[in-house]
This record gives sequence, C-alpha cells and structure tokens, in this order.
Amino acid sequence: MGRLFGTDGVRGIANTELTCEIAMEIGRAAAEVLTDGSRRRPLFVIGSDTRTSSDMLSCAIMAGVCSMGADVINLGVVPTPAVAYLVVKYKADAGIMISASHNPSEFNGIKIFSGDGYKLPDALEEKIEAIVLDNEGKLQKPIGASVGKISYTDRAAKDYIEHLKSSVLYSLGGLKIAVDCSNGSASVSAKQLFEELGAQTHILNDSPNGSNINENCGSTHIEALSKYVIENSLDCGIAFDGDADRCLAVDEKGNVVDGDMIMAICSLDLMERGRLNHATVVGTIMSNFGFGKFCEDNNLKFVTTKVGDRFVLEEMLLGDYSFGGEQSGHIIFRDFATTGDGQLTACQLLSLIRRKQKKLSELSSVMTHYPQITENIKVSHEGKVLFYTDKTIKQTIEEAKKELGMTGRIVVRPSGTEPLIRVMTEGEDMTQITEITKRIAEIIKKQLCVK
Repeated sequence: MGRLFGTDGVRGIANTELTCEIAMEIGRAAAEVLTDGSRRRPLFVIGSDTRTSSDMLSCAIMAGVCSMGADVINLGVVPTPAVAYLVVKYKADAGIMISASHNPSEFNGIKIFSGDGYKLPDALEEKIEAIVLDNEGKLQKPIGASVGKISYTDRAAKDYIEHLKSSVLYSLGGLKIAVDCSNGSASVSAKQLFEELGAQTHILNDSPNGSNINENCGSTHIEALSKYVIENSLDCGIAFDGDADRCLAVDEKGNVVDGDMIMAICSLDLMERGRLNHATVVGTIMSNFGFGKFCEDNNLKFVTTKVGDRFVLEEMLLGDYSFGGEQSGHIIFRDFATTGDGQLTACQLLSLIRRKQKKLSELSSVMTHYPQITENIKVSHEGKVLFYTDKTIKQTIEEAKKELGMTGRIVVRPSGTEPLIRVMTEGEDMTQITEITKRIAEIIKKQLCVK
C-alpha cells in the first residue's frame, strides 16, 4: 500500500495529486477512525489557509465527514495551531487543517488532529490509509437526520488570539516590529494580536489573493523583511510561513535569527525561570552544529529526533520535556500548545526581549552559528525510494563524512513533504563544505537520473 501521509499530513498539487475525491474519502475515513465508539454525535472542526484550492478541498472533506454522521464547525481561514487549540476548546472529536504550509500555492495538504490537539500517530494514519486505499473499514453511511451538518463561526480567530495573549505576562509596549504574514493564515490574526499586546507593528504581506501565499515573502523568503527592518530602524522583524506554524526572526541589524537561535534564547530564559523540564531541549538532526555546542556550554541536555515537529513532540511527551523545535522555526512551548506555533513563538520571543531590555542581536549571540550549506535535488517518488539502496550514493556520503571528521557533519535525507532529496553540510570551513555538498548533490543527480 502506498502512503498518503508524509511527515506532516497529506500533501500534493491540488486537483491533480490531491483531488476532491481523495479529500472526501479522507474525510470519511477520518470520521470513522477518530469517532469510533463515540457515545454522542461526533464533531469536527476544520480550518484552512488562503490558497484558492483550500475552499475546494475543505468542502470535499466536510462532505466526507458529514456523510459519516459527524457535524462540522467550519473555522474559515485560521493558522494551523489555531485548529490544534480550538479542537480542544470547542470539545470536538477531531480537527482538520487544509494547508500545504510553506509550499507554493499550487500545492495543498490535509493535516489531522485528534480531540486532544495532537497530530495523529502513525497507527491512526495507517488506519485511515487502509480505508482510503484498500477499502477496509465499515463506512456505514447514515441517512435522514443522522447525516452530519455544517455550521460556521466568526469566533475562531478571536478565540485563538485571546489564547495567545494569555501566554504573555509582559506588555510589548515600546517595541517597534515588522511582521511578515506571508499572505497566509497569519493575515487574519497577526495585526490584532501584536497591536493589542502593545507593539508598534508594521504588517507586511497580509493581502492574500489565493495565489500569492509564500510568494517571495514569509519565512522562506526573509530577505525583504531584513531590508525593511533596517530601513525603518525597527527593533526586529518576525516572519511566518503560509499556515503560521513556524516563525523566524531578524534582529535590528537585519541578521536572520533562525529556529535554532530562537530555541537557544528561549531555553536559557526558561532555565532561568525554572520552566525547562529536566534541563532538556528537544531538536532534530537538522539542528545547527552550533546548537549542540551551545547546549554543552550551558549544561543543557540536547535530545535529537527525525525531522518534523510531530517527532519532536513525541519525544517531548515521552521524556516529559517542556520545550523543543526545529531550525525551520517549528517551535513547541508545551506549557501553551500541542504543536509548533509561529505566533506563540513570536509572542514569547518578543516578551523576552521586552522583559530583558536587550537587543535581539545581543540575545542571539549566546549561540555561534556554524556555516551551513543546503542543496535540494528534485527527484521522482521512485527516486526517493531508490536513494535508500544506492551503494554509490552511500559510499560518497561516507567518504565525505570521513573527510569532514569531527569539525562538522553531513545530513542527506529525502524530504517528507516535497519531491526532494536534501543535502545539508556544516563545518568550520565554508569552502570545504560547499565543495562537499556539490559533490554529493552531483552523485545523487547522476544515480537517480535527475535531469
């Protein structure tokens, strides 16, 4: 059986790879799996980002859910972490987000949350896949009054904003910030959130038209934000991705402060305040080499997982850790959220800046960022599978690791959400790691017949 779910839900080009038919079947399967044994009429909440295809897919998936006798509250356009929060607040059985996160507008995706606000474990995803792909399951469709109904709310974004505000105990008054909404989900919440917290806020890219989400803006294109902060003499800038579950920053000098640096800043503060469980931070194999050094220097334990905030969270729950995240800006404050939340992260970082009365550049200096080169090689689905067994690629990577020794590291992996093989090399010598990255990328292209 082929897999529907990657590391962050189902994803593909809308209307060709991710069709209405598939979305409807996923809705039906999710309703059966996630409400099995429910003693009351099941309830789902469903939100979406600003892509043109989000309406099409949300209508299809709502139809599938209703056809199984579950009711739906349509949240409208909201950030992904809003769905994770509201599924609990509204006492729903499950939540679904229609979004392809940081991907271009032609892509879309389906992320599913259980009634406790957590992303689904593999076992439940596999049950949904078995129903959709192998026709397993009962799928007994109700009739008459037992068919599910759809209701709409205009409270979703407001309720989520109030939740975020409640996590901040210190006013942001006096801070001058720029916020890049990536023409995505943050467009419905960021302006109200940061202005009500007291910051003098410059809002950028908050005019979505269905196709400009992530287009030369947001956390994947942060250069313009850096320039804007410098030109307007601001204290810092904040950038979100399309569904606002990740956050990056730039300091007052325009330097990028990535997820690793944000985690370094916040983990020290949490430690000082006695809020860092077991003096431990959870990250991934893609965390910068310098973050591990930072943890060593500050007597923090650093636990690594596979890439994906769901794996970070699983490790946090397993070890009862309170804080973790990814270099990409998915950061989890477990005291306040069950998933990565870009606006929550921004609130915590900005509150820390205001409380400590320090520049972001000074705060981020606690960590030395090692030079890092990343190259993405586009491959077919078959190419991603062949990557694991190709001996020439494996030998090239092993030889490169020996060459680099203990001065850096190499991570080569297929993307869990895109048709890519990612090559990441870190080390002290930029020339050396650039050459190594190029060498590995060329072998991958040759062996996997990449044109």
